[in-house]
Amino acid sequence: MNKTAIKNFAIWARNKLIADVSYDARLIGITEDGIAKPLPQSFGDTQFFDIGTAEPYSISGEAVRQRNKLVEVIQQKEKDTDYKTAYQYVIEEVAYTWFNRLIAIRFMEVNDYLPSHIRVLSSESGKLEPDLVTTPFDAELPFTAEEEAQIFQLKQDNKLDEVFRILFLKQCNALNEILPALFEKTKNYTELLLSLSIIDQDGVVYHLIHDIPEDDFNIERGGQVEIIGWLYQYYNTEPKAVAFAKNGKITKEEIPAVTQLFTPDWIVRYMVENSLGRLWVEGHPDCGLKENWKYYLEEAQQEPEVQAKLSEIRKEYAALNPEDIKLIDPCMGSGHILVYAFDVLMQIYESAGYSQRDAAKSILENNIYGLDIDDRAYQLAYFAVMMKARQYNRRILNGENTCHVYAIQESNSINRAHLKYFGAGMDDIEKNAAKMQLEGLLDTLTDAKEYGSILNVESYNWELLRRFVAAEDTDGQISMDSVGVEDTAEQLNRLIDIGETMARKYWVTCTNPPYAGTSKLDKRVNAFLKDNYVDSKADLYAVFIEHCKEMIVANGFQAMITQHSWMFLATFEKLRKKMLQMDIVNMAHLGARAFEEIGGEVVQTVAFVQRESYVPEYNGSYCRLISATTPKGKEELFIKKDTLYTANQADFKNIAGSPIAYWTSSHVFKLFSEDCLRSHIDARNGMSTTDNNRFLRFWPECSFEKIGFSSKSAEQAKVSQKKWFPYNKGGEFRRWYGNNSYVVNWFNDGEEMKKCVTENYGSYSKELRSEDKYFAEGISWSALSSGNISMRYSEPGYIFDSKGSKAFMRDETNVFLILSYLNSCVAQHFLGILSPTLDYNNGNIEKLPYISTKNDDVIIDLGIDAEEQSKADWDSFEVSWDFKKHPLLRNVSTIYEAFTLWQSECEDRFNQLKTNEEELNRIFIDIYGLQDELTPEVEDKDVTVRKADLQRDIKSLLSYAVGCMFGRYSLDKPGLIFAGGNFDSVYWKYKGQAALDENDSPIEGGYAGISLAEYHYPKFHDTDDWETATWLSYEPDVDNVIPITDEEYLDDDIVSRLCAWLKAVYGADTLEENLDYIAKALGNKGSTSREIIRNYFLNDFFRDHCQTYSVTGSGKRPIYWLFDSGKQNGFKALVYLHRYTPDTIGNLRIDYLHKMQRVYESEINRMQDMMDHSENAREVATAGKRKDKLAKQLKECREYDEKISHLALSRIELDLDDGVKVNYRKLQTAQDGKFYEVLADSKNIMVKEKK
Repeated sequence: MNKTAIKNFAIWARNKLIADVSYDARLIGITEDGIAKPLPQSFGDTQFFDIGTAEPYSISGEAVRQRNKLVEVIQQKEKDTDYKTAYQYVIEEVAYTWFNRLIAIRFMEVNDYLPSHIRVLSSESGKLEPDLVTTPFDAELPFTAEEEAQIFQLKQDNKLDEVFRILFLKQCNALNEILPALFEKTKNYTELLLSLSIIDQDGVVYHLIHDIPEDDFNIERGGQVEIIGWLYQYYNTEPKAVAFAKNGKITKEEIPAVTQLFTPDWIVRYMVENSLGRLWVEGHPDCGLKENWKYYLEEAQQEPEVQAKLSEIRKEYAALNPEDIKLIDPCMGSGHILVYAFDVLMQIYESAGYSQRDAAKSILENNIYGLDIDDRAYQLAYFAVMMKARQYNRRILNGENTCHVYAIQESNSINRAHLKYFGAGMDDIEKNAAKMQLEGLLDTLTDAKEYGSILNVESYNWELLRRFVAAEDTDGQISMDSVGVEDTAEQLNRLIDIGETMARKYWVTCTNPPYAGTSKLDKRVNAFLKDNYVDSKADLYAVFIEHCKEMIVANGFQAMITQHSWMFLATFEKLRKKMLQMDIVNMAHLGARAFEEIGGEVVQTVAFVQRESYVPEYNGSYCRLISATTPKGKEELFIKKDTLYTANQADFKNIAGSPIAYWTSSHVFKLFSEDCLRSHIDARNGMSTTDNNRFLRFWPECSFEKIGFSSKSAEQAKVSQKKWFPYNKGGEFRRWYGNNSYVVNWFNDGEEMKKCVTENYGSYSKELRSEDKYFAEGISWSALSSGNISMRYSEPGYIFDSKGSKAFMRDETNVFLILSYLNSCVAQHFLGILSPTLDYNNGNIEKLPYISTKNDDVIIDLGIDAEEQSKADWDSFEVSWDFKKHPLLRNVSTIYEAFTLWQSECEDRFNQLKTNEEELNRIFIDIYGLQDELTPEVEDKDVTVRKADLQRDIKSLLSYAVGCMFGRYSLDKPGLIFAGGNFDSVYWKYKGQAALDENDSPIEGGYAGISLAEYHYPKFHDTDDWETATWLSYEPDVDNVIPITDEEYLDDDIVSRLCAWLKAVYGADTLEENLDYIAKALGNKGSTSREIIRNYFLNDFFRDHCQTYSVTGSGKRPIYWLFDSGKQNGFKALVYLHRYTPDTIGNLRIDYLHKMQRVYESEINRMQDMMDHSENAREVATAGKRKDKLAKQLKECREYDEKISHLALSRIELDLDDGVKVNYRKLQTAQDGKFYEVLADSKNIMVKEKK
């Protein structure tokens, strides 16, 4: 089956049909904006509509009535929503109706299932004109003489599309006789909006015939009726994406698209063979059927007493006849499960001696039932089941056979006043009983589309209800009160059929339920779930697990594919306990990527079969398929049965929470029944700030002097009067130490946050959890992960987040002892049992088995060393607040030598940490006796310290150099030197050779000619005496503006400053060698080292800086801001956020932007002079090309100057506490409120504009 072609066609066809239907609606005055009234010249049975052309569009007769009905339907729908939504809903419905019928007719014509045996959409011969158009009167369709004449004339006039439209509608109406649920009579508004062409090669019919291979429809050539389901799923691709993308609740109209997921064929076969099939073969072991079932799992080996109890159950199965077996799929979708169940039932019937013809009829009548919330899916399921029956019985499509598949319908529209007209001839007792029961059913089915088949319907006397409705008597009187009684009777009979199907008990339930967290569902649905499904209400799939159990008889089978979270999460613990009161017969644990349409780790699934019985010590079979990464790989692994486990589900209860840990050894189960980590640690959830944008910052954003790094308690923090404090918030996979990226506003004991949370939630304690543990030493980790857990030491002084959980030691427990255990393969092995969904919540951490040891000192020493190795790695880069200096600053003269030493240091650290981790693994494997299950080796990818990387490390060296240029760092002192506050209090400002006081006046009389000298910062302001203050080996930039030019125009641009910095660090003699080494590592374009480095700063530095100064999920937080005029690179300059003042933009404009404009003007004149006087043609051409480039740069600068001038005059104040995202927008917003984009990458950095 060519699924790519099917998907492309379905998505395209939906948009094409909607566009065509919308166009037809627009012709009759119905648009997304409203419904137009007919023009005044309309008369009698003819209406005119203005369509913007000279002649209005007209309709008459039946079309007028159809339009009126269309208007009525839209207005009725509008009562539940707004007009635009109602319009879109109806247009979508009409488009899909025709899509559905087109697909059905295509399937029937390819398989020669049409009663006329004449193709409707295509030709047997391959010609463009369909056979029905060629020979319209051979199809035995009912035509009037007038219609025959019309068709004949249209063919004569070669108006084939008009002929096709008439014939297509005739064919749909004729199929109503044999498939009434799919082909309803089209004498309604859908016919008015039908626009199909057989000539147009851009039309839906042409693409359907030519895009999807015919063999995909042909069941004799490998095609399957399941193609109908695939088309439906792909048709819903875009509506599903839209529904998932929105933030609000999922509406009942969106539920079908959101929850539609086509079950892979092999999983359907597994579920049906191991439930329906098992029911029959266990009672009829000699039937020989299971040998043909590829996915049937033999029962696990059982103890004799278990076998005895199973034998009693199987006696009941042996007494069954094929007609007795009832199977339901309560979430049938397009009927995939029902179709394969039909095949298995056919095998069962044939093994019992039935003919295919009789069996097909009986299966429809007695065995197969289906429900769905979606009318569209119901039509497809109905069609699929009927086509499957037609495959076995050529006479089944006679309109006389019942098919028990239904779309859930609401009772809201029932006119209950009509109930008094039913029950004629019945005695009062029966009549009252019927009326009371019927009203109960109507009450239950009120708003049923919201709830679907999870509604609990009582077992009413269905035969009585049918007799009640059939006995209609209006005394021959037609009154306003009795109008529509016949329609009410028809609706009631449909609801009775649906109600009986919902209330009935079945031998088998088999389904793939919707996966939808109930937090996104309507509040009425949530209230219903809380009242009726308290143990499973967290997700619809779990609700269906519980409901399907209630739908089966004792000893019946329940087969499902669901998300696997019910097996492990604490949320579903009560549901698990209920399920463990049934026998899990077998399971296919699929994990991620079981569905072709879903990638990634988000949806992890399991298929399972349970029996409604409880046999103590029963052993189930469990096939573990999570290691395979493709649907095909999982199927192949299942067939091989290499990962088949046998488990006694009673053992699951040995682990707290009873996770379905079927792969666990008996030894591990025993470990879980002993002491656990809860005795030694107190694992806590931290705070939810409720507004991270307001209360959290990436620490480099803030003024360093406002961050409290040394507070060991809440009291110390409060006394310190600091505003920001270190904050554990999870982060990437990193063990032992690190991910210290955030700070939180906890000024004055969290005064502002507490007030905010209290105002919004009434109290702050539920959100600001575990306040008693703030600032305490502990172990931090990410509660949600995409792989193995990683634990990190958190020294005293941190507050922690709800997603950055934290464990605190009880009594005298050593933190490094526990940290070492939690980072071992043994703890990960246990967490694979407790948290295979990768949700490492506190409860599961505390449940880990724990054995006290005599080797504590060895373990602690290894753990401390591992933490120190990790901290040394973390502190080697500037995103650490304990960063001292760049690791390539060493006592050598070349960067090459420095990198070689750094590379060796990294390799030693990496190997030492790996050795420590493997030794710890060995120790814990021995302690827990897991030598047969685990090995101590650690893969390189899991060692979370970095190896040297030449390009990364050279780029970080350049970033450090820029930091030195701005005075953030210094070559003469370690660590962060300036990050907020008064720059002149950190660096001593001079003019010429004279030191200045705080008023910028020369100290002690000054120096002759001082007014002509330049400002600079040659010393630290580290003493009160300027003469004894420390001289700097490299001075920071005086005005906080570092220009980046595409050529060497300025003597103080970034490349010139870098050269001066390299001389200061490594010496002047090796400058060129070091420049060459940097250029080679960067790999940028350029003919010289300086040009390569210049191009890096021009094109890539800011991007790399944003990547370094960002945290996953929080976006970019650069501290060096790039003023950027545009694509021509006319003007670029870096400014250090923490040194910004209201004068910065003005200085940048006057001293740099205007200077660059003068440079360009001068260079343009020089190029013109060269062009005027040179006799070298190549030189003239080069000069002309450069002049054009300079002219573009000059133009860009002048336009940029216009924007910059508004901001310079506004003298904008920034507050570092507001953070980068807010300040990035604030700096570009002038005092008149207008926004002028002058900074690079504004769209991705700044906070969204408030509306």
